[in-house]
Amino acid sequence: MEELVKGQLSVAEIDCKVALPVMEHFYTIQGEGMYQGTAAYFIRLAGCDVGCVWCDVKESWDSAKHPVINIDQLVRFAVESKTKIVVITGGEPLMYDLSTLTAKLQAKGLRTHIETSGAHPLSGSWDWFCLSPKKFKAPLSENTNIASELKVIVFNKSDFAWAELYEQEVPETCQLYLQPEWGKKDQMIPLIVEYVKQNPRWKICLQSHKYMDIP
Repeated sequence: MEELVKGQLSVAEIDCKVALPVMEHFYTIQGEGMYQGTAAYFIRLAGCDVGCVWCDVKESWDSAKHPVINIDQLVRFAVESKTKIVVITGGEPLMYDLSTLTAKLQAKGLRTHIETSGAHPLSGSWDWFCLSPKKFKAPLSENTNIASELKVIVFNKSDFAWAELYEQEVPETCQLYLQPEWGKKDQMIPLIVEYVKQNPRWKICLQSHKYMDIP
């Protein structure tokens, strides 16, 4: 019988057609963006080379510290939750070829959503593509061109200009969100409010799961 949960491996050792490194996976409520408030199964892949200084899941960065889990096992977990949506996040999920994972999820009738910086080549088949570009490692144009949702984290005033840069690159149908960095939300929310009033194509995105104290 094929092993369902393997030991820790380096990124180079992982066969993405069979298994992926996973920091955690769980059924919860989407706390951010267009699908905020919707039930979803989250798969948080381990491994990230973007390195945001304000990242709230830095424990996900080193893939070697987390187990490699069989894709069929992950799909089974999602199906058993009775969810309609599976969100692939990280870490940085596009460090891996996600074609097999998304194909198997969609074969079960599940919607596939991704949350990514877009800094790595596109893989997988996506029903919703949330692009959150980072200054530490800019996104590739192949990812900006297909974004369903642009979510820019506002850490300081210069991030508004960063947001405007990518507003010009995403499709016209893309939903635009400004999200205060959690540790600076009290300082940034008033600035975001005024910006959105002046630029009403943008919307405010809050991390509602943190206010509700849910994972």
